[in-house]
Amino acid sequence: MLTGNVRRLWALPGTALGVNSRPARLRHRTFLAWNYWWQAHLLDCLIDAELRAPDDRRRALIRRVIRSVRVRNAGRWTNAYYDDMAWLGLALHRADQMLGLGRPPVVRLLTGRLLDAWSAELGGGIPWRRGDEFKNAPANAPAAILLARTGFLDRAVSTAGWIDTVLRDPETNLIRDGARPDGAGGIRIETPIYTYNQGAVLGAEVELAARSVAGARHAERVARTVDAVADRLSVGGVLTGHAGGDSGLFTGILARYLARVATDLPGDDARAARVRTRAADLVRTSAEAAWVHASTAGGRLTFGPDWTRPAQPPGVAAGGPERDLSVQLSGWMLLEAAAALDRVAHRPSTGSSNGR
Repeated sequence: MLTGNVRRLWALPGTALGVNSRPARLRHRTFLAWNYWWQAHLLDCLIDAELRAPDDRRRALIRRVIRSVRVRNAGRWTNAYYDDMAWLGLALHRADQMLGLGRPPVVRLLTGRLLDAWSAELGGGIPWRRGDEFKNAPANAPAAILLARTGFLDRAVSTAGWIDTVLRDPETNLIRDGARPDGAGGIRIETPIYTYNQGAVLGAEVELAARSVAGARHAERVARTVDAVADRLSVGGVLTGHAGGDSGLFTGILARYLARVATDLPGDDARAARVRTRAADLVRTSAEAAWVHASTAGGRLTFGPDWTRPAQPPGVAAGGPERDLSVQLSGWMLLEAAAALDRVAHRPSTGSSNGR
């Protein structure tokens, strides 16, 4: 899937990166413009596909993408954005844990940057980017997932607690985007609601529900968030979309972590079972809608940013969101999430899937 969106970096042998658009604009085709965090999600999708259908060529491609991120990033693994580094850290950690293809020293480097970014301003948390006062869910939630998976449980618990205390909307139970100083010693909340914030928070809380001594508290937060998503961010059981650009990835990320709720939320009680079922239903219904409304023009599968509406082939809707790699990755993530649900449903119970 999306083979046409991946090409060599600057024609260098042994490299491959996702191209931001297709048909590709010149600045994308030459990688003058790229998106570090989109490559992290490309890696995650490739890992999902490899777990579903192992293939030596795909494993080689995963290695090439990992190598190329550093090459394109001027020989560095880090950048100024903590959300970017958290997403790449998660993808590399999965590549290592699930496939033996990751870079453990790089994961330690990225995790260390997230740990060092914590400050007491605004009650805790980490900023969106280095030197910024703005602290948001897009940085803190994936950081909490990575911290939980790499053994920094106390900091993961503190990060999830900061999000729940500061960013959760008490009226809707959805996670607002972020917080910044108001200039008078208080906090100003940035109120936009994005689907990926709900997804990343679900990912963090599921990890902590399974690992923390206060697992019941984290499971309760999962339940509130899943119910809020189902009631307010879906139409007819299909998750709502955003647009192109960065927002093209948002709802795919939500689908990924809803699937994680469905497969890994602990608990034998009726409430946990209901939450797992509701999360799974959202993923499956969304996947069915995305598949039905995808375009197959020219023999190429193309997803739209809104899974309830027919996708437009990129060549027809020139400049439309379907052209963006982010939108196509989101659809791919969704289908892999649905496939993962089916794999878990048909295997003997062996405990947690440990980092999917």
